[in-house]
Amino acid sequence: MDKLSVMNAFCRIVERGSFARAAEDLGVSPALLSREVKLLEEGLGASLLTRTTRRMSLTDHGRIYYDEARRILGAVTMVEDRIREGAGEVSGHLKVNASSSFGQMVIAPMLPEFLAKYPDLRLTLSLDDRVVDMIEGGFDVSIRIRPAMPDSALIARKVGTMRQHIFASPGYLANHGSPDTPHDLPKHRIIGFLLADHLTHWSLNGPDGPLDIPLDPPVRVGNSLVLRDLLIAGQGIGTLPDFISTAEEAKGSLVRVLPQYQLPAPEIFAVTGSRLGIDARVTAFLKHLRAALEH
Repeated sequence: MDKLSVMNAFCRIVERGSFARAAEDLGVSPALLSREVKLLEEGLGASLLTRTTRRMSLTDHGRIYYDEARRILGAVTMVEDRIREGAGEVSGHLKVNASSSFGQMVIAPMLPEFLAKYPDLRLTLSLDDRVVDMIEGGFDVSIRIRPAMPDSALIARKVGTMRQHIFASPGYLANHGSPDTPHDLPKHRIIGFLLADHLTHWSLNGPDGPLDIPLDPPVRVGNSLVLRDLLIAGQGIGTLPDFISTAEEAKGSLVRVLPQYQLPAPEIFAVTGSRLGIDARVTAFLKHLRAALEH
């Protein structure tokens, strides 16, 4: 974290009275916050927080640091607000990175309205199913879908949750039958998603509790839209995220398999280089993205 981000994190810890609650607000791990505060204290040569198993309190030095940090952060916010107000409209060059399927199914449909609202904005949208180095690529924001974001110098903001379910076509189920229990899945033709954490095992939670089903998909693809098309064509059983499956399920071209069993629900994160570095362009984009996800 940079110094302003550390200040912001320290103030959030004090205000929330807990590393865990502050970490949840900031979208990072408690371990990362604890490490940053320790480094801050070592750099200052003073203890800022007194921690016991029951409570946490500010030291005298900690109170001084907190008060001054709030003042500095307030001044930074005021300057940024004045600049944004002076700019009048969102403009400049916004570079966004996302996975191919998410970009096509969620971001692309919202772009006409977004670009019409901000005609002075230049946009570069890069779609890549593999995680790219956003700093090296010069991206302002990267949309990533993960169970959790690992600790890093990047800042992740949760913008939504992705639901995923098991699907097959009516034709496949008519020809091969529908599995009665998760233990029947290995007997079926599984279409796997190459980049998923659950390529060779599906962790399911159902009426009898959690189950881990080992699988060896004979067909494996690296794009969710290709996987969708194979399922519609009756090639097997596979998992799809809701932003891809909802329309097909409504049309009846795909049917949920084992609907009483739930797959893990990964989070949708907007990743930026700095917590305080988010500007009007990114703010406007994320506002439209959140609205798109709500629909």
